[in-house]
Amino acid sequence: MTDNIVASAPADLVREDRVAGRLYTDPEIFEQELTRIFERTWVWVAHDSELPRPGTFKSTFVGRQPVVVTRDRKGTVHTLVNRCRHRGASLCEKPYGQANGFTCPYHAWSYGLDGTLRGVPYPDGYEGVLDKKDLSLRKLRTESFHGMIFATFAEDIEPLEDFLGDAKLWIERFFKQGGGYPVKVLGRHRFRFRGNWKIQLENTTDGYHFPIVHRSWMASVDAETADMMSFMTDPAAITHHLGNGHSVSIMVPDHADLDADDGTEPLQPRFDGLVAELKRQGLDDLGVRKLVRAMHGTGSNLNLFPNVSMSISFLRVLRPISVDETEIEHVALGPDGPAGIVDPVNRERLRIHEHFQGPFGFGTPDDAEGWDRVQRGARAVPEMPILVNRGLAREKTSPEGWPTSHVTDETGMRAAYQQWKRMMHDD
Repeated sequence: MTDNIVASAPADLVREDRVAGRLYTDPEIFEQELTRIFERTWVWVAHDSELPRPGTFKSTFVGRQPVVVTRDRKGTVHTLVNRCRHRGASLCEKPYGQANGFTCPYHAWSYGLDGTLRGVPYPDGYEGVLDKKDLSLRKLRTESFHGMIFATFAEDIEPLEDFLGDAKLWIERFFKQGGGYPVKVLGRHRFRFRGNWKIQLENTTDGYHFPIVHRSWMASVDAETADMMSFMTDPAAITHHLGNGHSVSIMVPDHADLDADDGTEPLQPRFDGLVAELKRQGLDDLGVRKLVRAMHGTGSNLNLFPNVSMSISFLRVLRPISVDETEIEHVALGPDGPAGIVDPVNRERLRIHEHFQGPFGFGTPDDAEGWDRVQRGARAVPEMPILVNRGLAREKTSPEGWPTSHVTDETGMRAAYQQWKRMMHDD
């Protein structure tokens, strides 16, 4: 079981029950991942609510390539490479905002929200050598599902909905946390850790670490919340391998589908003040219950290969910087509706988000320390295997046809590495 993995091709470094530590430390493998994975599959770039009106945009990355996601005047969403077609300068340095188009700061070539080249200053030097219609910004194929916007450099790739496959059900369930309202982005914050991107990819559906790494968080919350997250011995807490590298870990089975509510679960006393405020706003008992019961989000973590997870109540987005550095963006979410109703709900949701995910929270700093230490340790004997075999012997097939095991097992990791192996095979 502990034999070292020695192989020449990157794909051969992944086996069913283990992967070589070199996957975290080899710069050549990292460079291949950028082209073979991040530039050849669907990568999440934005949520619909981040582009609320025509002319709004968001700057982000597909792998290491800078892009701008825009909504044009007709409402169509585009993903454009953030690079002027003239001399290569970046066009947009703002993280998000509103614009009529983009103008290069170097020579003032200007582009529309759909990437069309609109203007070239002093055009008299270009007679016979420039055709504007051939010099639009490079545009990525862009599709969305349930407000989640993805882009890809691969023009011949399968449709987004086919790629998401059985994960679509869990995306739909995740957005039920709006309590009957649409879900919007409330805010975001970024940080970097000193480790490989796959270390974080593994973490989202790793229930095994939770009571160990997050003891301080468990000690800081009320008894009802701590009990809700005590899933280690719950046989109904399971992880599904959904195909194409996607997986879902169900930590709070009673909240996996928020619509499946028989009305018997009491609302947590900590929200009594919020309940009273919502009732003063005229919301009926059912409306109050839906919003307050969804205060912690859904009961599952959904991992969408390769770069985004829908983690209980927020989005976690990873961006590979180098073989041993990764940027993480945490995106807080909440319902989008009448201010008198959703504002108090979203204030409370932000406090919950900060308590665990925030930079001074009880959860994320502990996770990041673990990720850092995995990277440091993996430098020793890089061919020594990283084990992903927990639960392999008890993995079964669910009625839906999904490989399934307990939430503490490494089914989700095996799902991601199977997709990694397929994509990293030589052409």
